[in-house]
Amino acid sequence: MYAVIKQGGHQYRVAPGDIIQIEKIEAEKGDVITLEDVLLVRSGETLEIGEPRVNGAAISAKVLRQDKSPKVEIYKFKRRHGYEKHQGHRQPFTEIQITGFTKNGKALS
Repeated sequence: MYAVIKQGGHQYRVAPGDIIQIEKIEAEKGDVITLEDVLLVRSGETLEIGEPRVNGAAISAKVLRQDKSPKVEIYKFKRRHGYEKHQGHRQPFTEIQITGFTKNGKALS
């Protein structure tokens, strides 16, 4: 059983128990969140594809931590002109664990 969800401009293939890092959302560690942008659900032999979303489908997840990714170094230069520029940033993210799938209020297994 798995699903494809859309969160923060990215798509993720998730299954119960998976741990993924998504773009930062406002939630505290230990909170249970619901993700409702479900694009596809595969349960056993049935495959349900949304147009664009699967109606009534939702995924519950537990927030594990809020953190920042490793620093991304940006270095620009123009040779023979003495131009150098250093930049960098750390992108914030939220790490979540998928706990279950529901469709129209019923748990999927």
